[in-house]
Amino acid sequence: MSGIYLHIPFCKKACHYCDFHFSTSPKYKDEMVSALRKELILQKNFLANQNIETIYFGGGTPSLLDADELHILISEIGNHYDLSATAEITLEANPDDLSPQKVKELKQTAINRFSIGIQSFFEEDLIWMNRAHSSKETESSVKRVQDAGFENITVDLIYGYPLLSEEKWISNITRVINLNVPHVSAYSMTVEPATALASFINKGLQQPMNEAQSAGQFIILMDFLRQTGFEHYEISNFAKPGMISRHNSNYWKGIPYLGIGPSAHSFNGEIRSWNIANNSKYLQAIGNNEIPSESEILTIPNQANEYIMTSLRTMWGMDQERIKARFGDDYLKIIQNNLSEINPDWIKENNGKIMLTQEGKLFADHIASELFIDPNQDFQN
Repeated sequence: MSGIYLHIPFCKKACHYCDFHFSTSPKYKDEMVSALRKELILQKNFLANQNIETIYFGGGTPSLLDADELHILISEIGNHYDLSATAEITLEANPDDLSPQKVKELKQTAINRFSIGIQSFFEEDLIWMNRAHSSKETESSVKRVQDAGFENITVDLIYGYPLLSEEKWISNITRVINLNVPHVSAYSMTVEPATALASFINKGLQQPMNEAQSAGQFIILMDFLRQTGFEHYEISNFAKPGMISRHNSNYWKGIPYLGIGPSAHSFNGEIRSWNIANNSKYLQAIGNNEIPSESEILTIPNQANEYIMTSLRTMWGMDQERIKARFGDDYLKIIQNNLSEINPDWIKENNGKIMLTQEGKLFADHIASELFIDPNQDFQN
């Protein structure tokens, strides 16, 4: 079981907070689709003929592709990979791209899941973020997709930025709940170094983010969604029973995946690789039948730390028996010793699995780092 991620590196506008790889010029879109098709062929041995259970179109803004282009890429996967007949196939989409005609056309493709980037229902917030869509398009886009018969839908929300009061945040959450979408992804606003937002803050044109505000709004989110039947299955992801994202949850479970496109990452359990984050250099390399990527072989300690970090983020937790079976007694003893130093209000244990409490989820990265194995230590050598 594995998945394929396709990075579509084009956007209409540059959101002030985003540091993902993209271009606001669609000039090379046709060439990029052809290159993605070719890379799918060049990379077909990376997953060692594993069954493909999920496909995810991310970006950038994948909804800038038309239905025919998406169909071509999905067909290419079917031609060269063992694609499951029940594969989850997700399209990230901006609300402004989901016109009635576009949704009608997408209905004729194999796309069966939408990830809609709402972020906020408030016009002033969308303007502050420099989003391409308006507040009117947020709710209508979701309803349009639902009316077309799509049931597997997730929406994105952002919290923890200066314009977002507690009242507005509760309103955003409530409106999402009332839309009856079965999955929500929510992210705290972070200030990445090479973004417009970072520049505005450094110049004193914008307020810095407030950690206390972010933590408080995260708690509000957890409480509201739990009370309305959502499972908090990963730090940033909530789903109604049976509607967990198969693709995203596989990342946290360590399931292998192949990344296609500029800046896309791949992982097969032992090797992590990443493509160059430059459209023209990517196109040139693929044109020469070369994969423009770098890679690293994860040492045993790094594999253990990868498992600690990803498993703790999920409702399934960190399985101590799995650590023992995969890495050995010495690794488990070090981790258990480190666990004894963690604030007991932050973690809980159930059948040998270590999970974060609601309070602990506020400190997930810190807790994981405290449990990490020294990367220079390898008891198997």
